[in-house]
Amino acid sequence: MLVLFGGRSGEHEVSVQSGSAVLNALDRQKYEVIPVNIDKDGRWLISAGTPDVLDNKDNDMPVALLGDPFVKGLVQTETFQESAGLAGEVDLVFPVLHGTYGEDGTVQGLLEMADLPYVGAGVLASAVGMDKVIMKKVFAQEGIPQPRFWHCLRGEWERKRDFVIGEVERIFAYPLFIKPANLGSSVGISKAHNRQELVDAFDLALKFDRKAIVEEFIDGREIEVAVLGNDDPIASVPGEIFSLKEYYDYEAKYGDGLSNWKAPAEIPDETARTIQELAVAAFKSIDCAGMARVDFFIARGSNQVYVNEINTIPGFTRFSMYPKLWELSGIGFTELLDRLVDLALEKHQEKKRNQTSFGL
Repeated sequence: MLVLFGGRSGEHEVSVQSGSAVLNALDRQKYEVIPVNIDKDGRWLISAGTPDVLDNKDNDMPVALLGDPFVKGLVQTETFQESAGLAGEVDLVFPVLHGTYGEDGTVQGLLEMADLPYVGAGVLASAVGMDKVIMKKVFAQEGIPQPRFWHCLRGEWERKRDFVIGEVERIFAYPLFIKPANLGSSVGISKAHNRQELVDAFDLALKFDRKAIVEEFIDGREIEVAVLGNDDPIASVPGEIFSLKEYYDYEAKYGDGLSNWKAPAEIPDETARTIQELAVAAFKSIDCAGMARVDFFIARGSNQVYVNEINTIPGFTRFSMYPKLWELSGIGFTELLDRLVDLALEKHQEKKRNQTSFGL
């Protein structure tokens, strides 16, 4: 099994933490594991570090799955084998890559071309789940309740800033959120309370992506649900996040003592069932597979439930809710990884049933 972590993304460090947790929890009696650290420049390196110290590249071995951006051309298999030798045969891939070039369908496309089974969502679901604008449009089509949103491109912001500001202030009231459309872990996110903060927020978000999304602020409780499965997914018990900061930003997510959580969340049973049903609906709406975490708001006062977003490669760090929620639902971390591997093989075998040629 090839475990991919790191990556050419603003979430590189988080991915390394997730990779460490997965490598520590995998049953080595079942799996022969090859840990590959994709560095911030995109180089693929077989990690020589221990699962607890992965981002030390001094003794790492460079490798390629014909997807390394530094291999710009076709590699002759025989020449490659004779000169360097195969670093190890791969029969399944576990991508633990958060953000761009890992969670957005790019690596999944490579693995599809290589005809390798892999854990998690396919190309389409990964791409849709990564792009918050497209994701929310799909949710809207499926009638899934969500906060209002709007988006603009970097070029629009640079050419007609006054128009963008005017549209945002026409559609939304302050405060509101500005986010890069294609990034996670709360990287590049700002809560704007006035026009100057709005300008600063757009400038920050558009450093990380060519598209920024504006989201309505919901004064509500933050709930997360883990989803597991392929065609017949199941949802975990809901958990609630309590941030000690104004909102659940990167520092609150991954800094010690800056957030708390409680699971199962103290919500009425009917609300919990609604959230679980919506989590499965969101999962199915983008044709997801394997795993996902779906985030919600419960508005204070009205108790209206809103889907915020779906994350197709949820975190596996010691702070992450995905494995915690399944543990509280009766599935321990090592068993969870086993199930994800089984789902990956199931998904691959189902796809192999497709006829790929047509003759008269």
